[in-house]
Amino acid sequence: MKKITTVGLDLAKSVFQVHGIAEEGDVIVRRALRRSQVLDFFRTLQPCLVGMEACGSAHYWAREIQALGHTVRMMPPAYVKAYVKRNKTDAADAEAICEAVTRPTMRYVPAKTQDEQAAGMVLKTRDLLIRQRTQAINALRAHLAELGIVRATGLVGIVSLAAIVRDDSDLRLPGAARMALEELVEQIETVTARIERLDRKILEAVRKDDSARRLTAIPGVGPIIAATVRAVVPDPAGFKTGRDFAAWIGLTPRAHSSGGKERIGSISKRGNQQLRTLLVAGATSILKLARRGLQPSPWIAAMMLRRPFKVVAVALANKIARIIWALLVRGDNFRGAKMIVQA
Repeated sequence: MKKITTVGLDLAKSVFQVHGIAEEGDVIVRRALRRSQVLDFFRTLQPCLVGMEACGSAHYWAREIQALGHTVRMMPPAYVKAYVKRNKTDAADAEAICEAVTRPTMRYVPAKTQDEQAAGMVLKTRDLLIRQRTQAINALRAHLAELGIVRATGLVGIVSLAAIVRDDSDLRLPGAARMALEELVEQIETVTARIERLDRKILEAVRKDDSARRLTAIPGVGPIIAATVRAVVPDPAGFKTGRDFAAWIGLTPRAHSSGGKERIGSISKRGNQQLRTLLVAGATSILKLARRGLQPSPWIAAMMLRRPFKVVAVALANKIARIIWALLVRGDNFRGAKMIVQA
């Protein structure tokens, strides 16, 4: 029997599909495996190349299979899709993965450690809590607006609305409405306390991480952005340039050119949405300071004169992303504050 040199593994919750080929390309094995059979299957194989899509549970299986002596390479699902022939099935996906992993120009996703995954879970939990708080705040505002009670936006306005809800002497609220809205106010306060607790944990982790601490010296980059970068980018050296890093985040224009005609559209919004959102928010905070009197760098000032505010924010986020990549790869400290803002 020929030796299996490459295996495509299509991941699932219960039933997995494997597609193994020999060095000449002959198909040696094509079968479905239960979850409990996966590691036993790879334990019986001689060390080989294993390809899989970077999807849910992929990092766990990559670590486990690598521990058995195999070489594991994870690929973005979008890059594997082109190799699927005709109808989509689990077996066809495994075959496509097996073929894609051998391509010399394929791009791979580095496997994360448990600690790196844990750091990402903290950030995703915080993001979920923020969304839940926003939903509760919007519901509270909408219900009170139906009764003619409106306050300023932001958490300051929520404090005022909460005081109205808890004021039994305010006759603008019927009893049933007050009872329901008190539940929303308590939920907002509880979720806010949990977010603040996570923020303290994240800040402690950033202070202990030298690379993350150096990133916070960049204008517009706080502990949350620094922690997110460290969690979602385990190997910044995997990007050849800062532009590649910014393009991976989705902060570069989408190109759709043909026949010698260049068509450049809006930003691609590829990569990690959470990191892209945070970088744009950080850049926006810098531009707001410039509007309030802080002298921006000549580059920002020139951009603000000829381009819309949000376009400048995305361009500045792109610049910040490139600076982040440079600091992580070269191990330098940020010394160019005047590149972004001037005191």
